[in-house]
Amino acid sequence: MHIKPIHNEQDYQQALHAVAAYFDNEPELNTPEGDRFEVLLTLIAAYETRHYQIDPPDPIEAIKFRMEQEGLTAKDLVPMIGQVNRVYEVLNRKRGLTTKMMWRLHQDLGISAESLIRPSAG
Repeated sequence: MHIKPIHNEQDYQQALHAVAAYFDNEPELNTPEGDRFEVLLTLIAAYETRHYQIDPPDPIEAIKFRMEQEGLTAKDLVPMIGQVNRVYEVLNRKRGLTTKMMWRLHQDLGISAESLIRPSAG
């Protein structure tokens, strides 16, 4: 198993190419090929974390995305945000999220706290 660190974009592309074949035919765990696959994925993830960092989404967009995923309506957010009119104010960026709202959205809907505390784009 010849695996080396990923130092640059060329190394990254080579690692992606090497791991691509495993996605069509994933190797068994605890085998030499399975170990190679796991190590390559770890190296790729580490390189991507350093060089392709993705910012968390805007808090309102994160809420809307979760609503769409779960088929939720504004009325479903009342326990987390307050009366329906307040929910619409938040979703339309007329009112900011309070710490209590952020906590409830995080607890009840599993939206990352990092996304919720980020300043809203609008």
